[in-house]
Parts: sequence; C-alpha cells; structure tokens
Amino acid sequence: MRRETSRARDVDAVGVDGIHERLQDDDDETSRVVFERWRAFDRAVDALETVTRGAREETAGGAARASEREGDAGWGAEAEAPEAFFDVLVVGCGLSGCTIAERCANELGLKVLIIDKRDHVGGNCYDYVDEKCAIRRSMYGAHLFHTKHERVWEYVQRFSEWIPYEHRVRGRVMRDDGKPVTVPIPPTRETVNKLFDEDVRTDAEMEAWYGRERKLPPNGDPPANGEEAALARVGERLYEKVFRHYTKKQWDKEPKELDASVLQRLPCRVTADDRYFSDPHQALPRRGYTRVFENMLTSNDLITVRLECDYFELLRRGKFPRRAFTVYTGPIDGYYASLGMPRLEYRSLRFEEEYINDTPADSENGYFFQEAMVVNYPGADVDYTRIVEYKHTPNQPPGRKDRPGTVIVREYSSDVGEPYYPVPTSKNRELYEKYAELAAREPHVAFVGRLASYKYFNMDEAVLNALEMFDNLKEKGVLAVKRPPSEF
Repeated sequence: MRRETSRARDVDAVGVDGIHERLQDDDDETSRVVFERWRAFDRAVDALETVTRGAREETAGGAARASEREGDAGWGAEAEAPEAFFDVLVVGCGLSGCTIAERCANELGLKVLIIDKRDHVGGNCYDYVDEKCAIRRSMYGAHLFHTKHERVWEYVQRFSEWIPYEHRVRGRVMRDDGKPVTVPIPPTRETVNKLFDEDVRTDAEMEAWYGRERKLPPNGDPPANGEEAALARVGERLYEKVFRHYTKKQWDKEPKELDASVLQRLPCRVTADDRYFSDPHQALPRRGYTRVFENMLTSNDLITVRLECDYFELLRRGKFPRRAFTVYTGPIDGYYASLGMPRLEYRSLRFEEEYINDTPADSENGYFFQEAMVVNYPGADVDYTRIVEYKHTPNQPPGRKDRPGTVIVREYSSDVGEPYYPVPTSKNRELYEKYAELAAREPHVAFVGRLASYKYFNMDEAVLNALEMFDNLKEKGVLAVKRPPSEF
C-alpha cells in the first residue's frame, strides 16, 4: 500500500521558507551560526525521515542500516535480506534506478529491493553541505537540471521544491596577443568580439561571421571525425581557441580520433543569450539532489534500500533473496565480465578541492573566488578542464553567500576511477553492440541508464529513459506481482 506523504516532506516544503526568512534578517550572525541553525533544522527533518524509514524496515523485518554496515560485502555481519522474496531487484541508486524503483512500487504495487555499492543514494548526483565551509556541494562534479520534457518536469516536482536557476558558464581563453580573457561559453557575440577584436552586433552579422569561418569537408561529404565536425560548425579560430584542447583534455584523444557526433552538435549561438542551456525548465532542488532521492525511496513501504552492497559479490556468496525481475544500471561490460570479452572504454574525473578563507567582497555578487559557478579552461596551459565554485548556486544554506570563504574544485579528466563518460569511438560502439546483443537475450533482466546503455545522458534524459523503460516493461507484462503462493 502506498504510504502517505511523510511529515518530513511537509516540513521540507514549508519550513525551509520560514527559517530562510528568519535568517535573512539576522545580519549580525556569523556564517557558522547561520550554518548551525540550518544544520539543526536539517537534522530535525532527518530525524523525522529516520523514524518513517525505521518503521518501514521494522515492518518488513529488516535490520537497521548501522548493523548492515558491519559486514564487508553483504547485508551485514548478522543480518540477512529483510524479505525472502522481491518482485523487482534494482541495482544502482542513481537517477535511473531510483526512478524505476519508485514507479514499480507506487504505480504497480511491487515489492522492490534497491541496492548500491556506495554508502549513499543518488549515484553521481549525490550532494551534501560541507561542514568545513557550510556550502552545499556535489561529490562527483556539478550537476545542473534542465529539461524540455514536460513529463520529466512534472515527475521530479513530486519529490522536491525547485528553485529557478539559469546556468551560465565562462571560459578563460588566451587571445592571440597572449592576454587571457573571460568569455561566455558556449561562444556568443561577446565571445567572438573579445577574442578576435570583432564588432559583431546583430544575429545576422553573427550568422555571416560563422559563414565566413566554417570549413566544410571536401566534395560535400559529411564530417568523418570530430575535428571535421567542429570545423564545419564553428570554423578554425574558435575550434583552436575553445574546443580543440578542451576536447583533448576531456577524452585524452585528439578530436580527429573521435566520432563526428561528439562535436557535431557544438552550439553556434548567434544571439546575445549567454545561458548554457535553453530548455524552458531550469532549476535546482531547494534542499539538494540527495533529498530528492531520499524522498523517492521513502515514498512507499514497498521499497527497501540497502547500501554498501556489491551486486556481484552478493551473487557470488548466494546472498540474494529470490526475485522475479532485475533492473541493472551499472556498466554493461561489468555485468558480462566473466565472459572475458574486451572492456568498454570510459573516462573518469579526478577532483582537487581548495578551501579559501578570504574571498574578495563584491558589492554586486557577494564573496566569490570567480565570477560564475563554472569557469572552463580550454587551453593547453593547464591540465584541469574547469573550476567549479558551488557557492554560486541558489540552494545554499540561508545567508551563506554573504559571508567570506568558499571552496573551489578543479576537475581533471582521467582514465582511472569510477566510470563517468562512455568514450565515443567506432571501436567502442561496435563492442557495445556485441554486449547489447547479449543483454537482449536476458528474459529477466533490463539494462537501464548511462552505464548500462553505454550512452551519455543529461539528467532529464536519464529520468525520461527510465520512465520509458518502465512503460515498456509494464506493457510487456514482465513487471507484475509474481510472489510465492505463501504470500497470497
């Protein structure tokens, strides 16, 4: 039976505004006091949700999370799985997995067990308030929600209040005279004018500028690789200044080694619009992404969450309860690792954080290290691709932007670490097709999401993909209550 909306979510929707208003009037408080008040409120909400989760787990016969974590790989040193049977097992507590789990429980009334090898929900979208600086930040790189899909926008609003936020990115680019300038990314008229001493003023003039700059493949052929695609989109000068070295750092490959699709959609702005996205819905959850996932997974008693559980280790040890159907959101090549096939290629990220106690006060923008949340470094003069300053986001603890101190995170692309991005080459695409053929033969397993599909998804695309996969599985009849006779 679907559980009623918890008191915790009511507090989330109403109480935050109240505390925000009170703290905004508290101009003489230090940033630490502001944070302590915010954290006290946050803990109160956590306590309410812990009660609801605890009641649900006790009803299901499950053990508390603390006891589960005593084991090195499994349900815990003493505890077993909280149920003998589940209708659906979901592997991965990220966007795809949580969406499938929530829909299975709330729309179809299925018993769902969702697991993750990490110690938190949310996958790469996980965020938290850093107690060193009282700033809400992401653990795995910046995540910005934007969508044109009304179905997705309606869906995510069920689990949080969202604050409008139009993301703008700047790039620190070196001019031909050796002087660095900060310009909008993707390139706009301002970018072109600052970099090349142009005087482009209208949309028509910008269209004409692109027309003069572009270098199309010979004989009218389509671009054969990423470099040809970029030259056909933005021309040689912008390509060299903004895209070539950034692409090399991101993928550890020259653009000519990548599929044309990687750079074929480079944005060619002809207007003065300097927003990074143009979708009608652009927002951030008021209390962060982690709270969204928690609200999804506590929305129904039928969902059981287990963290720090390695799917393959549990399979090896025979620790899983019986289940009718599995939804797998991890790397597809990892699922078939025992077959000895070549592994797919992924890129990862390495993060280098720096806490800054003294930041200059800007009367208009507050106390910040840089002028935007994200500043790209597309040149070959530094190894990192960008610097992220989360303090710019509107869902920070109340009053935090008006106090000194910040944290910045430099991002380095790497081939070592957690898989983030599939590497788009013809070799990888052909290898993935072989894995996809194997996956198509699995009658009781669905492969969903970025890693399982070996395809990059924006956040909204991941949600939409999961919703559509749920629709497809429901129509096929594979998602249905199939419990043992003793359960009826």
